[in-house]
Amino acid sequence: MLTLLKNLTRLRRDVSLPKPTRGRSLALRHVDAGSCNGCEHELTLTASPYTDVQRFGFGIVASPRHADVLLVTGTVTTRMHRPLLAAYDAMPEPRRVVALGDCALARGVLGSASELIGPVDAVLPVDLRVPGCPPTPEAITEALLSL
Repeated sequence: MLTLLKNLTRLRRDVSLPKPTRGRSLALRHVDAGSCNGCEHELTLTASPYTDVQRFGFGIVASPRHADVLLVTGTVTTRMHRPLLAAYDAMPEPRRVVALGDCALARGVLGSASELIGPVDAVLPVDLRVPGCPPTPEAITEALLSL
């Protein structure tokens, strides 16, 4: 464990990430409404030492009751429609919604039309749209910083 921490410290120094410029934090709740998991992999990479989204005060939380931002990936399917609305309703005000990836924006969606509700903005009010298939960790971070 000590070796891992030393390597992580060295890697952060070598990459020389800029210091955060914000003082506040945002809690993110991620919901996969029906994606291929490409966006999830890129979202996971935002926590890597190269991007390190936590230095800006962003963190993913397990409960929508603790979240400020609902981060939705994938096209909304009929089976995820109610759970997505339940997560949104459980969030305290003020709440923001981010549609992450081309599927969430209804660009090049795969699947049977009978199983799809549509893009995220057909179900929830979307505050931020992050295009890409999948968007890069840097694009995700820049978009979240614009919130």
